[in-house]
Amino acid sequence: MGARRFFVENAHALGDLVPIVGSDAHKIVHVLRLRDGDSIELVDSSAHAFDAKLEIAGERVGARLERVREAAPRDGVVVDVAQGVPKGQKMDFVVEKLTELGVAEILPLVSERTVVRDVGDAKLERWRRLARGAAQQSGRSDIPAVAEPIAFDELLARMGSYDLVLLPWEVAEPENLRERLARLLAEASRVLVVIGPEGGFSHAEAERAQAAGAQLVSLGSRILRSETAGLVTLVLVRHHTSK
Repeated sequence: MGARRFFVENAHALGDLVPIVGSDAHKIVHVLRLRDGDSIELVDSSAHAFDAKLEIAGERVGARLERVREAAPRDGVVVDVAQGVPKGQKMDFVVEKLTELGVAEILPLVSERTVVRDVGDAKLERWRRLARGAAQQSGRSDIPAVAEPIAFDELLARMGSYDLVLLPWEVAEPENLRERLARLLAEASRVLVVIGPEGGFSHAEAERAQAAGAQLVSLGSRILRSETAGLVTLVLVRHHTSK
């Protein structure tokens, strides 16, 4: 029911009539062309999912909560991704795909070689809307947070709050990544993946990150684009941690 899954604010209980407004109401009435009495799925701010029946009167849309849905199993490891902000609209793609892959939080990162340094409110709000839509489409019971842009120095200071920090770097020493990840992830429950911008991280940044506790890893002989590296790393982490 991905197309019929909608997120609403606040916590709710069975029997509540929950108003649906804005773009979600427009989608229900004018895109999906659903009618009064049709079924949808609602997820509230507490990540509780409900089967609900639509109550539509003209442009006013509500949903009556009829049944609690069984919670989907959560991923065993919480993974955040700090993504060097790429040029153009590439970050749109990154936000959507990281959401589909189950990332908990996306931190737009500004580092030494980041070209895009001024991320305005409109762009940040767009990324949050894309995360919401991707969460609906992929059947998630939550929406990943898209944080305010974070500077590299600030990210270094936050690394200590994670069990494991992985920083893919094109000049990291090559090794058997499968075995190393299995070893590193064995006791980790909260992981941060740090991805550089198009120009990558400088040697000085990589060394500072390593001194702050990050594990520098090679993703192989090919240099991946910034918008690809985070997705590949996240898939590798999920491969080792999925139940």
